[in-house]
Amino acid sequence: MRSLFPVTHPTSATGRAADNAPTGQDDREWTVDELADAYAYPASGGSWLRANMVSTLDGAAQHDGRSQGISCASDMRIFGTLRGLADVVIAGAETVRSEGYRPARARDVFAARREAARQGPAPAIAVVSGSLDLDFSLPLYAAPLVPTLVLTGADAPADRLRAAREAGVEVVVAGEGTRVDPARAVAELAARGLDRQLTEGGPRLLGQFVAAGVLDELCLTVAPLLTAGDAQRIAGGPPVAVPERFALASLLEEEGFLFTRYRRIRS
Repeated sequence: MRSLFPVTHPTSATGRAADNAPTGQDDREWTVDELADAYAYPASGGSWLRANMVSTLDGAAQHDGRSQGISCASDMRIFGTLRGLADVVIAGAETVRSEGYRPARARDVFAARREAARQGPAPAIAVVSGSLDLDFSLPLYAAPLVPTLVLTGADAPADRLRAAREAGVEVVVAGEGTRVDPARAVAELAARGLDRQLTEGGPRLLGQFVAAGVLDELCLTVAPLLTAGDAQRIAGGPPVAVPERFALASLLEEEGFLFTRYRRIRS
């Protein structure tokens, strides 16, 4: 893996270049610490919503209904790093079902970093579901290391609310009716001390965050693949009235895969 932008050493969370950080011309496997420094959340405080997605050259976010077919080993290492840095991972119910989500696990390589940041042993998983049509007997809900949260609306079905709470799930009301409001979801999670937020989609949920103007950063892997077909893009739903501009923060490359990171330009 090599850094194409910036071409200098990736900086650590302290703002200093890591002593053993790769240079722009270095083409080797980065360590977990180097990746964690490169993808560190801003130190300014406050909530920060980051998205992590993968896309083919022709814009497909999935192949055969899953993202795994267009990913690669380094993409999965970055995926694990982003999870290792996050307080909470936000995902839509359909993505949780189709990707077979399980509880996030504690990883020794992140233990010291998470302890220093006063984080739990692993990120919480927050599932967005208006209907609460979820199988609460699955390990994600019944046996997580960190209690799973479910984001839903004020009028979610009472029987499903009861089932969620009986399973030990923390229900977070973040909208009216059965709809989850994206901005309120971000605020409700931050109110629980979950400021370092990561969403892994799916496309409809990411589209809602984009439309609400609450996405701070996009980590997008561009796979050197063409799939054609009618697979979803990384973000779906109604278009925004005025496209929002993001700036390139970093660009890594390995075997033709581009690992991009864009941050919202704040006025």
